[in-house]
Amino acid sequence: MKKYRKNYLVPTGIVVLLAMLCLLSLSLFAQQNGEDLLPFEEENQEIITPTPVNIITETEPMSGIEAFARRLVGGYLVNLFLEGGWVMWPMLVLAIWGVAMLIWKLVALSYAKTNLNAFLNHILPLLKDKKYKESLDFADKTRGPVGSIAYAAVAKASGGTEAVEKALENAATLEMAFLEKGFIAINTTISLAPMFGFFGTILGMIEAFDAIAKAGEVDPTIVADGIKIALITTMAGLAIAIPVQFVNNVLLQMVDGLVLDMQRASDKIIETFVENK
Repeated sequence: MKKYRKNYLVPTGIVVLLAMLCLLSLSLFAQQNGEDLLPFEEENQEIITPTPVNIITETEPMSGIEAFARRLVGGYLVNLFLEGGWVMWPMLVLAIWGVAMLIWKLVALSYAKTNLNAFLNHILPLLKDKKYKESLDFADKTRGPVGSIAYAAVAKASGGTEAVEKALENAATLEMAFLEKGFIAINTTISLAPMFGFFGTILGMIEAFDAIAKAGEVDPTIVADGIKIALITTMAGLAIAIPVQFVNNVLLQMVDGLVLDMQRASDKIIETFVENK
């Protein structure tokens, strides 16, 4: 089972490392473009128009991260993010954390999937012929929870059927705990994102009523900013929670499929040991 753990961690680490390197390189590239864009625009402004315009002052404070974000998701979403207030920042961190956990879990479960029929067709004849050494090597080379529980069962073949059943039960319990790892973090994202959105809604309404109190009259233009913040943060919370919830349900279906594969493999292995008893 140690070898399975090692084989599982290697591709996941590579995916995370490549994603971090890509984001870092794109951010540096966007920052460099943002720095090189300003003098070019200033030079063109001097040639085309006799006096510089305010366009330079609009692009001047834009950082490399903001320029990269505008290229990645568009200026409209970036403007909504900035207009939503400081609550949008923890929501952004929460969204990045949730998406990272979804990608990690998706890669993990995809890598843990094995062809159950091909696995059983290969290992069951070996068990019937009592070729436990070859069965152990084959189970050790098979990735995923099916290979792990088969390895644990064959390793206890000399102890009889009861020892094999006990080994299968213990291995299946460990694999179930491993498959369920990460779902708490994903569910945390699903729960906290709408809460942050509602918190931003309350802050926006407080700002709107505070503007009314200071103005002494109810004017739509006075309360517009506060209501806009309230609506933006509510929308952002739901926009994070809904897709994360959908992908979470897909991942749970994948876990159910792996659990069924483990159950079928356990039943077939036990039947084979009982027949050869």
